[in-house]
Amino acid sequence: MANFEYAESGEGVVNIKVIGCGGGGCNAVNRMIKSGVQGVEFVVVNTDKPVLEASAAQTKLQIGEKLTKGKGAGSDPLVGENSALENREEIEATLRGADMVFIAAGMGGGTGTGSAPVVAEIAKDMGILTVAIVTKPFGFEGRMKMKTAEAGIEKLREHVDSLIMIPNEKLKDVSAERITLLNAFQVADDVLRQGVQSISDLILIPGLVNVDFADVHKIMKDAGNAHMGVGRASGKDKAVNAASMAISSPLLETSIDGATGVIFNITASPDIGMDEVDEASRMVEQAAHPDANIIWGVALNNDLDDEIIVTVIATGFPSTERAKKGLVADEPMLAFPTGEGAEDKKEEEEDDLNFLDLFANLGE
Repeated sequence: MANFEYAESGEGVVNIKVIGCGGGGCNAVNRMIKSGVQGVEFVVVNTDKPVLEASAAQTKLQIGEKLTKGKGAGSDPLVGENSALENREEIEATLRGADMVFIAAGMGGGTGTGSAPVVAEIAKDMGILTVAIVTKPFGFEGRMKMKTAEAGIEKLREHVDSLIMIPNEKLKDVSAERITLLNAFQVADDVLRQGVQSISDLILIPGLVNVDFADVHKIMKDAGNAHMGVGRASGKDKAVNAASMAISSPLLETSIDGATGVIFNITASPDIGMDEVDEASRMVEQAAHPDANIIWGVALNNDLDDEIIVTVIATGFPSTERAKKGLVADEPMLAFPTGEGAEDKKEEEEDDLNFLDLFANLGE
């Protein structure tokens, strides 16, 4: 891990909690902990008692014990929802004190799909900035699971400030490496990790030009669909290449076009040139709406040498307004680093398989 310094807990420090709902959410949280994500409190919520007991999270909340007897939701979202409602007071107590909550879930099953909207509703009603980062099933998981996921996502959308959705089926389209069945789910977990870490690092790691919680709150509050992209590159034209990766999603072949709210952060070595900052800034500015509110920051990291990392969070898309009016919205977007520089990072994590250079994250 890089030599970033996280603020110590105390007055004025932002309290961020990551809530993993259901089996997929629990797996994602375990991966975040194993990967060394810092500065956040991890909570897992599940009906399945053995899965909870196996988690490395600090806080474990079993829901629906009366309803499910600790045996899971049987792929029924209604059971997951009623289980969360059974323990509504415990969920509220667990969320208390948080300034921001990430809800991580794999949509399409029972507990995650059913409980995530309940957790989100409770958090938002408590005045907590609520961001959901969820995955949509792989195609091989079947049509019924996809329909269940889509219904759950629409319900979740009603109760979050921002929603970042990752369609797992697209993951294989952005990897040149062969992905096995087991690895596919590990990749999906890692995507959720990157989304949480990239945003939390912006808030928690002090920068030369700082992006703080107030900035993130302004862009992500009541925003609807969100784009979260990270690009990293080195060598010639590294600033342009990293910015291009961050604003355009190889998953969905979409970009931040039309976004009215953008957070744009550069992480680089102390010798980064003004021309490089200018090049990256211009690319982001040109892609967003002409009247977009763009908040930018710079963080310095001695470990990066020739590499540059660009992180972009964008909201306020036209589709968000259509969604509020009951029309079909475009899917939220997540972009991945796939360019020069990512190849070297894959060797640093011994448990990350060779295809995971796609998901090299801030500070690794």
